[in-house]
Amino acid sequence: MSECTHDCSSCSANCASRDPKSLLEKPHKGANIKKVVAVMSGKGGVGKSMVTALLAVLAQRAGYKTAILDADVTGPSIPKAFGIKEKAMGNDEGILPVMSKTGIKMMSVNLLLEEETTPVVWRGPVIAGTVKQFWTDVQWDDVDIMFIDMPPGTGDVPLTVFQSIPVDKAVVVSTPQQLVGMIVEKALNMAGMMNIPVAGIVENMSYALCPDCGKHVEVFGESHAEEIAARFDTKVLGRLPINLKLAAACDAGMIELFDGNWLDKAICDILGE
Repeated sequence: MSECTHDCSSCSANCASRDPKSLLEKPHKGANIKKVVAVMSGKGGVGKSMVTALLAVLAQRAGYKTAILDADVTGPSIPKAFGIKEKAMGNDEGILPVMSKTGIKMMSVNLLLEEETTPVVWRGPVIAGTVKQFWTDVQWDDVDIMFIDMPPGTGDVPLTVFQSIPVDKAVVVSTPQQLVGMIVEKALNMAGMMNIPVAGIVENMSYALCPDCGKHVEVFGESHAEEIAARFDTKVLGRLPINLKLAAACDAGMIELFDGNWLDKAICDILGE
């Protein structure tokens, strides 16, 4: 047993004197961020960024001052969904977030790169450090609710977010396939290990709506969201269909104009209304 140096940041021991919040970072001075919600999944390609964007739009429509921290550094897509092409600027006080058309504040690595298609070829610790700087160095000011678009998996960056940022709730995104469900359970287990309350599950690509008869067609098979939610003592917040108009809105950078009530219950639960 090595002698204690009283530096918990470099120690993996779980001793009685260790403060579980000792790794939390303070946001930029002057920032007043009331609630933080992480949108996560154990797998990529399930629609975390789209769910993040939709929830942020709904919160902004409800009159809340909303922000998005894009923690998916190697696969950032939030600026594209909102049609933002301008670059983030800074001053002596730090980095200024970019505002969407309706006033949503956001920060993403693609707001710092000269070309949006430039790959971010960084190792895990550098990526994790960048996400931490998005919290500490960006002048967020007054924010009622911040959504964090998490990268897939349960590695460096999700761990950094949960240890460094005071996350109030997590929303877990899934799709109907059993393989995805199994990997999503890893994300749910991680949230439990990190003592992060889970608001619930959003199932994306849940069904397609027949344009002729209105029938729900389960393209990717039967949903298992309710079963997973029951096992983890949480709930299904909503189901998103395969919707061509919604996909087109994301591609065109017009996500703020979307029309649909699929996540109305979800945003009410998250906002506590």
